[in-house]
Amino acid sequence: MSRCSINNPQHSAELEPAIRLNLLVLRCQEPETSKQFYELLGFRFVEERHGDGPIHYASQVAGMVFELYPLREGESVDNTRLGFSVPDLGEIVANLETVSRHARADEVVYIAQDPDGRKIELRELTT
Repeated sequence: MSRCSINNPQHSAELEPAIRLNLLVLRCQEPETSKQFYELLGFRFVEERHGDGPIHYASQVAGMVFELYPLREGESVDNTRLGFSVPDLGEIVANLETVSRHARADEVVYIAQDPDGRKIELRELTT
């Protein structure tokens, strides 16, 4: 079985035109607390409710919808790892309670945890 590598330019070029992330839904123990955490990263949320579903928060960024839903009864938090490129990385890191710094090649990457314990990788947004 072959292993897929994101550093392989040929492989990346093959996938890029066909796939675009357009929805990310996270189940959260306390959606309000998670909303506050992700707002520190620059997301702006609106409160939504679809039909008789739960109240949740939604943010639209670069053609992607990012939603924070409450956990269902008996449901456990997943082990998702997320990565975001953000403007003003230094200011964001200064406002986070727990963060570690990692040097990779020519850049510095910070790893934080959201309120549900998910690892969040943060990089400086470059143009």
